[in-house]
Order: sequence, then structure tokens, then C-alpha cells
Amino acid sequence: MGALTKTDFKFENQKSVYHGKVRDVYNIGDDLMVMVASDRISAFDVILPKGIPFKGQVLNQIAAKFLDATQDIVPNWKLATPDPMVTVGLKCEGFPVEMIIRGYLTGSAWREYKAGCRELCGVKLPEGMRENEKFPEPIITPTTKAAEGHDENISKEEILKQGLVSKEDYEQVEKYTRALFQRGTEIAAQKGLILVDTKYEFGKRDGKVYLIDEIHTPDSSRYFYSEGYQEKFEKGEEQKQLSKEFVRQWLIENGFMGKEGQQVPEMTEAYVNSVSDRYIELYEHIVGEKFVKASETDLAARIEKNVSEYLKNRK
Repeated sequence: MGALTKTDFKFENQKSVYHGKVRDVYNIGDDLMVMVASDRISAFDVILPKGIPFKGQVLNQIAAKFLDATQDIVPNWKLATPDPMVTVGLKCEGFPVEMIIRGYLTGSAWREYKAGCRELCGVKLPEGMRENEKFPEPIITPTTKAAEGHDENISKEEILKQGLVSKEDYEQVEKYTRALFQRGTEIAAQKGLILVDTKYEFGKRDGKVYLIDEIHTPDSSRYFYSEGYQEKFEKGEEQKQLSKEFVRQWLIENGFMGKEGQQVPEMTEAYVNSVSDRYIELYEHIVGEKFVKASETDLAARIEKNVSEYLKNRK
């Protein structure tokens, strides 16, 4: 199976390109963004050496569905998906923070809590909580959006103090974050899932706040299965999850957490294919539809043709 790990397109009116950890974003005439969801996979802020077939298609199609399902809550950047791995949308000026919202105490928040931390990003946490326990109400724990290296936790107060986002915009974004999480929670519940935590990114265009980037994908979100959640929680057992956490766990078990001197374990073909299967399973659970694999003989040529045709017809 082929995987797209690198792109180098030259679209008409292309001004620049930004290669992110997973997505390559092409600026078309300072007006549009062509966002290619590659098959790269990252964990602990490190891009792993092998791509995962169909991962880009999975992420792009989930994000497109959720952008469409939430456009009544907040305007978003998406205009079209001319290719299974591509979204074209409005170019917005992104805020330098990511809005992370958590409904349950798990992942990095649990690791900090277990180490004695009782305040996260300025939010006080109740005493006596256990791993995977539901918060009395969802908490927002923003991070800075680092150009390189690790994103850092930051409080609302610090964001306003540093002038990263204006008070008016931040309060708007906070409202949108809670409303989007509520909608995502409701949609997940219909599929027998719990939306545990997720992140949103926002930007501005013509003075208006837009939701940008991906939403509610297994890369940006964590899901538990509803069935068995309570029983597993009461017994202190690990929850069955739908997220990229299984990749992080595999890396941790093999001695890798992105720290200096650590080696990424060998990604065998069998392991890569197993991750691909898990992403397809994630898609089918989250979306509730069968995943249809797009043709993959020459992914780059297919994307170039589909995007170029879209841009030409849009004129």
C-alpha cells in the first residue's frame, strides 16, 4: 500500500507552502488555502519515519464531515474537498493558541494530576479524582501554538496578558469551543462513543472569527467507547479508546517519548498496516459509514490534477 509522506506542488497563483507535522498547506493568492492531509504520523511532536496508508484520507474526510455538521455554530474555513486527501478553504489569520477542551481526566492531564498538580492552565482541579473520571463540567486548557518543538500549556490570563488574543476574541472563541464540544459529544453519543477531549484552532478573516484546521478527528481528539466505560472506570481498568493514543502507548512501551537520545522503534510493514486498519476502524465508528479507499496508484498526481481543476473552475 502506498503512503503520501511528502508533497511539493506548484499550483497556479501559489504564494507559499507550509509543511506541518501532518498537513501541507498551500497559500493560493493570499486568499485560499489548499490543505493536504498527508499520511505522515506524529507523536510527542516527532514525525515518525513511515507514513500510514489512508490516514490522510481518513483525517480529511472526518474533518470535512464535522466542519459541515457544525457550521451553524461557528463559520469555518472549508469551501470544498476536491480530493479525498484535500480541503480547500478561506485563508485566515490563525490565533497563536490552540483551544483544548477536556471532559475527562486522562492523558497528559492525568499524568500531571497523578504527579500532584491541582491546577491546569489556571483551572483548579477537584481533589480525589481518578484516571478517566468525568469532570463536573468540561475544562478549557489552552496551549501556545509553537512554530517548532513543543506546544506549552498557558492560562487564559496569560494569553490576555501577553496580548496573544484580544479579550473580545478570546471570549468568543471560548464560547465556540464549548458549543462545538457539546455538539461533538452529542454526535459521538449517537455512535456509542464518548468525546473525551479535543482541540480547536481559530483564526480571523475580514474581522470575523472562523474555525480553521481539522476538528473531531482521531488525531485531534480522544474517544472512549460508551459501552463498558462505567464498569472499566469502577474497576480502574484501561478504557477502550478510539484515538491516536494507541500509537503513543506503543512508543512508550518501546522506550520512546520524544526525548533526546531516544530512538523511534522499528515500524515494520505489519505494524504500519495495523495502524492503517485502526484508522479506518476509527473512521467507520466516528462517521458511522463504511470507509471507501480512494485509488492510490499515484497519490501526488491524483491530488495535483483534482486541485488544479478545482482552482481553474473556481475562477
